[in-house]
Amino acid sequence: MKVLITGCNGFIAKNLVVTLKKMQNIEILCFSRENSILDLEQLISKTDFIFHLAGVNRPEDNKEFYEGNSNLTQVIINLIEKAKKHIPVLLSSSIQVGTDNDYAKSKLLSEQLVETYSKNNNISCFIYRLPNVFGKWSKPDYNSVIATWCHNIANDKEIIVHDKNTVLELVYIGDVVHAFIEHIYRSETDKLYYSINKIYHKTLGEIQKLLYTFKKSRETLLIPNIGKGFERVLYATYLSYLPEDKFSYRLKGYKDDRGAFYEILKTLDSGQLSISTSAPGVTRGNHFHNTKNEKFLVVKGQARIQLRNIYSDNIVEYNVSDKKMEVVEMIPGYTHNITNTGDIEMVLLLWANEVYDETRPDTNYLEV
Repeated sequence: MKVLITGCNGFIAKNLVVTLKKMQNIEILCFSRENSILDLEQLISKTDFIFHLAGVNRPEDNKEFYEGNSNLTQVIINLIEKAKKHIPVLLSSSIQVGTDNDYAKSKLLSEQLVETYSKNNNISCFIYRLPNVFGKWSKPDYNSVIATWCHNIANDKEIIVHDKNTVLELVYIGDVVHAFIEHIYRSETDKLYYSINKIYHKTLGEIQKLLYTFKKSRETLLIPNIGKGFERVLYATYLSYLPEDKFSYRLKGYKDDRGAFYEILKTLDSGQLSISTSAPGVTRGNHFHNTKNEKFLVVKGQARIQLRNIYSDNIVEYNVSDKKMEVVEMIPGYTHNITNTGDIEMVLLLWANEVYDETRPDTNYLEV
């Protein structure tokens, strides 16, 4: 199937192209501002499906709204009919349709043109009145406030919040792309208007707070719950705006003759991850926890881990190394230690089920 994408250098189109390229039996045809109407005619002559994403939303002259939106839509329809083809068209429109501005009016005209084309030719078409779309590759100061804020915060620039209580209706680019692609194989339907199933309603204040939390997490190491929902996709969006020279950040650690210790990250509800190094012959630990659980994994070198129930003389011993990825649990009520038994630096990865609190460390020193 040959799929034509108009506005193929735009934010939505770039994300759509990435996904379409992974699909079998799809050939992508691109039309952008660099192409001519003759190019467009030639592309349409061999097209099976059109994603009409091209548009103008921030011109210097209001006339450009109509030239880049409704007029271009009319040209596309004229060329389809000239080629005597019946091509399904998916139009990217806006929830602004119905408001009294030239952008909204030009989008409404585009919708009406697609609707008439659909009815006159008995061909299924699909119109999406999209709310604020956000995600990677969105232009700051152009596509959305989230793009602008992510860019500014990631680059240590100020953001302006006029009313923190303003609620935005938002959709994530990944959900938009998924919804769009479904129409390539969808059977014929009389339905014309569609919407993205997953819509987020967030205040400017909520978004601002989350973005600054993401930024601050490099210092605090405390990662918010970013595994699902809006936080997950907003975090992915924020990261995409980091300058290339800021992809990395240094950890603050503790070093002495025995080795080093670094906290890597902390979570709100799933503990923290750390790393420890030990010189040959060095023993660390000799303490127990009443409630805290830790998991030890030697990722470099070799070590002996000893544990003893504090009410017993019996010592449980594990000899571990990087030759076998083996996690050893530190059991509450068992004092434990770890000794580097090799002749090179030993590196230990540690996970604890709670974030360390120096006021309540739950660490009780006792020799194994």
